[in-house]
Amino acid sequence: MTALAASFDTAMARSQGAVEGQLDALLPRAEGPEARVFEAMRYAVLVGGKRFRPFLVCESAKLFGVHSGSALRAAAAVECVHTYSLVHDDLPCMDDDELRRGQPTVHRKFDEATAVLAGDALLTQAFEILADESTHELGEIRVELVRRLAEAAGARGMVGGQMIDLASEGHTLDIGAITRLQRLKTGALIAWSCEAGAVLGRASDELHHALHAYAHDLGLAYQIADDLLDVEGEAGVVGKATGKDADAGKATFVSILGVERARAQARMLSDQAIQHLDLFDEKADLLREAARFVINRRN
Repeated sequence: MTALAASFDTAMARSQGAVEGQLDALLPRAEGPEARVFEAMRYAVLVGGKRFRPFLVCESAKLFGVHSGSALRAAAAVECVHTYSLVHDDLPCMDDDELRRGQPTVHRKFDEATAVLAGDALLTQAFEILADESTHELGEIRVELVRRLAEAAGARGMVGGQMIDLASEGHTLDIGAITRLQRLKTGALIAWSCEAGAVLGRASDELHHALHAYAHDLGLAYQIADDLLDVEGEAGVVGKATGKDADAGKATFVSILGVERARAQARMLSDQAIQHLDLFDEKADLLREAARFVINRRN
């Protein structure tokens, strides 16, 4: 392991601990007649996970000298949105999964109705976090974060990508169509995470564009790695069932390109992502390592 890779692992672990502490403080405690939904929210978020999107928020914020408290709140917000999407994706009407992060999915641990409500509550919790003055003293910055996250998570972003994914089962997609699907379903939230620091730090258009370009290639590389894990990964390591994409007849980068071409494409996208960070010199070394991490991970 290189020194930079070791530094990345340490930084990821430190970020994970800080974000989980923030989430624990922000999420409602299980009390009152609505306690069951609070319990399900906390179970969904705190049961585990890499916290990769929050890491991207915190690292992009460091590029612009953003206060760590502001960055952690934005990081917690995006993790709430990401977790909501997983809770809903796992439902019987979607992917019907029994495991997530190596634990029973929320609808298995509780019930379907509670899982729907917990997902809804996590989504709205994210906007509550961002809109609070503790996230940034300037209202226009908070509004911009909210606006961008709403777009990334909604019908023009993640939800739209999920709709395309569901509609594509049993159909043949070309590489352009699958790229657009994943740019919306996976890439939009990763892009928000990479650009949140630029918004908080009121960065120039040039630097903002560099992070957007980085995020575009990073998001696609991340999804190709996910597709490869679904084919080659072990469920016990990945933390969820594997082989489900092929069973459902879903088009993926692997089904279109094959394993070796897909792996080569992921490497190429990772390299491209790294090149987009040239403007930031060594300050972006951990983001560069993140681009290598996404194509080498095992879960």
